[in-house]
Amino acid sequence: MKWANRLLLFGVMLWVQSMEVSFSPNKSSLITGLNLGLAKVGAEEMTPGERANRDFQDQLNKKDLLEVLRQGGYVIYIRHGQTEKDYADQVTAEMGNCATQRTLSEVGWQQAKAIGEAFKKYAIPYDQVFSSQYCRAWQTADLAFGRYKKNADLNFPKAEDYSPEQIAQMKALLMPFLTQIPSPGTNNIVVGHDDPFEAATGIYPDPQGMAYVVKPLGGDRFTLVANVRAEEWLELGQ
Repeated sequence: MKWANRLLLFGVMLWVQSMEVSFSPNKSSLITGLNLGLAKVGAEEMTPGERANRDFQDQLNKKDLLEVLRQGGYVIYIRHGQTEKDYADQVTAEMGNCATQRTLSEVGWQQAKAIGEAFKKYAIPYDQVFSSQYCRAWQTADLAFGRYKKNADLNFPKAEDYSPEQIAQMKALLMPFLTQIPSPGTNNIVVGHDDPFEAATGIYPDPQGMAYVVKPLGGDRFTLVANVRAEEWLELGQ
């Protein structure tokens, strides 16, 4: 079902809820049916990557996750913080010119700062911090960790609708970051974007600010241990 139909269904539901009529049992049944219809529409419109993100199950609870992160050996892939608007800018964006790109919102700035505060509070060690060349990514890295190294391999291809070859390219470019075993007793940080991560893992990381904790297993193998929303980092020790 198209978005227009979904909005129409939602509008009908609001209209029914606002009616002051005597046949309340029928009204209740109708509202229930419309709510179920909306839920079904939402599920049908999710992509496989979005469903994988929704259904992902952490291998560790947050407290145990904090303990293993303190020991090191993980890659933390962080999708950049929330932006003012959410739209595809990879075709028109010019690297080095933030005016041509989506920019972090105030919420995004606060998300990045909260992530950094959590790493300091809980003494989570990290060594290398990589970022794409997009302003929203390196600004997230800078606000959270105070340092970063830009790498074009974390950028998007210059397209809105990716070809199979471009998807394969995104995966090939990201895999070295996800499979690189960090130095003993520390972790690596990668601040990037949604589509490259989905290309490599099949999971669309949502919402903005979402992080996935990756355990490199040697060679080209890795496993996903947990996901952490931006606001959850400070709750790890609770």
